[in-house]
Amino acid sequence: MDVVVIGAGHNGLVAATVLARAGLSVRVLERAAVVGGACRTEHPFAAAPGLAASTGAYLLGLMPPELLRTLELDLPLVRRDPHYFLPTLDGRSLLLGADRDSARAQFAEFFTEADARADEALGAELAALREDLAPAWLAPPLPLAETAERYVREPLREVFVALVRGSAMDYLGRFGFESETVLAMYAVTDGMPGLTGSPWSPGSGHNLLVHNMCRLPGAGGTWMVVRGGMGTVTSRLAALAARAGADIRTGCEVAAVSVSGGAATGVVTAAGEEVPASAVLVCADAYRLPGLLGDATLPALAARLAVFAQRSPGQTMKVNLALAGLPRFAALPDPGRGQHGTTVHLLPPALDGSVLAALRVAFEDAAAGRLPAAPPLEWYLHSTLDPSLSDAAGNHSSALFVQGVPHEVAGSSWAAERDGYVSVLLDLVERYAPGTRDLLVDVSALAPPDIREHFGITSANIMHVDNSFAFDERMPYATGVPGVYAGAAGCHPAGSVIGAAGHNAARQVLADLG
Repeated sequence: MDVVVIGAGHNGLVAATVLARAGLSVRVLERAAVVGGACRTEHPFAAAPGLAASTGAYLLGLMPPELLRTLELDLPLVRRDPHYFLPTLDGRSLLLGADRDSARAQFAEFFTEADARADEALGAELAALREDLAPAWLAPPLPLAETAERYVREPLREVFVALVRGSAMDYLGRFGFESETVLAMYAVTDGMPGLTGSPWSPGSGHNLLVHNMCRLPGAGGTWMVVRGGMGTVTSRLAALAARAGADIRTGCEVAAVSVSGGAATGVVTAAGEEVPASAVLVCADAYRLPGLLGDATLPALAARLAVFAQRSPGQTMKVNLALAGLPRFAALPDPGRGQHGTTVHLLPPALDGSVLAALRVAFEDAAAGRLPAAPPLEWYLHSTLDPSLSDAAGNHSSALFVQGVPHEVAGSSWAAERDGYVSVLLDLVERYAPGTRDLLVDVSALAPPDIREHFGITSANIMHVDNSFAFDERMPYATGVPGVYAGAAGCHPAGSVIGAAGHNAARQVLADLG
């Protein structure tokens, strides 16, 4: 065997395809019973067993179109237009999409014209950075200053460096938003997905930049729905890898990487099978490497992982919901406006008149191990755009993505608190969409320990390594042990369903094997 790939998530399957097409013999070993990692379509509802859900990753946005073309990967993508819906508790709302005239009118009616100008300036600058940075994602990582010099247009280089090193709030503060509610929406939806910390944390600016690298065909800079759920992505990747000659085996856990003379010689499975190989590409999370390498783990690798671990404990929660019908939003009750197909932003109620103060309290609570009374939520109802997820009863597949919960609950446990906290979250939902509880058919909630167990992510961070680590700060493709490579979400360019890490790691394996 030329290469053993450990892990059949999307990066492992991308890597296997690239390696097998290059003529190498490739075996992919996945300890779960199915491929996909956290990019799956599942049926998690006991009370609605026919209803499907993207239980982990829920939208596709960041996979480079160049990679789609290289892989010849065809995906059934659905553009969300409008893509953002911001209801408030005082009757105002924003429903943002491609129609800029509509957006300006809504800003003028419910917020301010200065907010409209800030919104357009923010979008224009991020679009320029997105265009400039795109080639860097399918290339080996460089230090930040070199990345700026090589890829970013000169007028934006200082902005780029400050954004990557700084906080989402500092970056957003440059644009002159007058309304805290609008500022808070962007701070949460762009700065916080998967992040440990808050939008005031250094490095959250890089997470914001990553979240805006949407370049899929027809996306218009937005995130897209994949018909059939996110499992469609990994099932089609698995088919491409198998067609190229890769041997994919599920239910096969790797217990150790075999090392002789300081270099990899293959792997040993948990069942005791020895699989010789010239190279081993670990596309599971990087924290599994010391357990796989044992005494061959280099001190530099252990030290790097320890730094990652300090800033990466997962602080997000996914609450998948089965709903008997569509909710009715108090701020926009007309169901025909497209608000159900968007990312719905539910912000904490203002504290002493300030939404940002309420956000700070929520994130401070989470950092201290306390369950926030009102965390920021993103709400999805993907079956409105993808009826294939629905069941025969017409139930809707929905989910709450909870930004900023404790990694561990101080003085208690998630096992003891999970169900009660779901009720707290539903109470917050009721304030924005009264009557939602009456539509509830079933709930499948994944708190940080559940994310760790269900998807096999050691840190419970959906990005593996926090996205506050950027470019050459992330896990390197070469581990330092000859023949052992890393190619999962903890590597460059970032965590999310991107596939670039698997592609780039495979290219390094090919180069090293000659």
